Amino acid sequence: MPGFPIDVHLGEHGLLDSIADDVRRGLSASQKFLLPKFFYDEAGSNLFEQITDLPEYYPTRTELGILNDISADLMKRVAPHDLVELGSGSSTKTRGLLDIGYRMVLARYIPFDVSRTIVENACEDLQRRYPNLALHGVIGDFERHLGLIPRAEGRRLVLFIGSTIGNLEPPERLSLLTGIRKLLSPGDFLLLGMDMVKDSAVLEAAYNDAAGVTAAFNLNMLNVINNALQADFNVEEFRHRAHYNHELDRIEMHLYARSDQSVHITDLDMTVKVDKGESIWTESSHKFTQETATSMIQEAGMSLDTWYTDPLHYYGLALITTS
Repeated sequence: MPGFPIDVHLGEHGLLDSIADDVRRGLSASQKFLLPKFFYDEAGSNLFEQITDLPEYYPTRTELGILNDISADLMKRVAPHDLVELGSGSSTKTRGLLDIGYRMVLARYIPFDVSRTIVENACEDLQRRYPNLALHGVIGDFERHLGLIPRAEGRRLVLFIGSTIGNLEPPERLSLLTGIRKLLSPGDFLLLGMDMVKDSAVLEAAYNDAAGVTAAFNLNMLNVINNALQADFNVEEFRHRAHYNHELDRIEMHLYARSDQSVHITDLDMTVKVDKGESIWTESSHKFTQETATSMIQEAGMSLDTWYTDPLHYYGLALITTS
């Protein structure tokens, strides 16, 4: 048994436990879609790790650069006793904050993610690195299980970095931020990461990399459906394409059929017709300006305290309060 508690609020297969209803709904729509949360089986997670190292993919390294620059001042200012990270993954980007907080008043770190294996491995490593820091893993879906995060004693800092907020449509974003607000008491803070509006050529290159890793990542979603629901998508008969929607300030990722397809999904007793050239929409990645970010934060009943960005204004981190 690990020397730290792990609260599990998902079934054995994590987010894939709810895949049936989501796939039926998405593939029955006039614009077929699949949800981006289903990218992340083991193969998809490994491909995403490769994406973060690609020369075209700036968000991860840019955000990490900002965090490295602000960590000392941020942790001294906030001085949290309790640090909660939503979508923590391997907690790699958080180490700088933990290093500083551990030498101050930080008493507990709560990584929240869909993968029990990743959280347990991260906590085992963190336990060796910070032997006196309390660790409490939570395995859940941040759209359903925020209310099950253990309550805090003392000041709390919640991290929602990695620009995941941009994958949600405005109503879902508002719902999520309203839920996060409930985790905060007066004097607590949220650090929210988001990708910023920029030249569309830079954005499209980041999602259509020359090495084809993002294409493999996107196409792997069909393997996930095949494996989870006994479907027979012919992955080779689809191609990846991402484009920037200037009107809505978002990247849209699609899978386009190279030929007419008739896909049988055994577990749903369902056949899906996909015409040649028709697309399945797999992800939106909304981009922000400081103004649109501030408006979103205020709509959720919170206030922007400090805005951090890089010299090129490619990425933003917003320090947010409830007051």
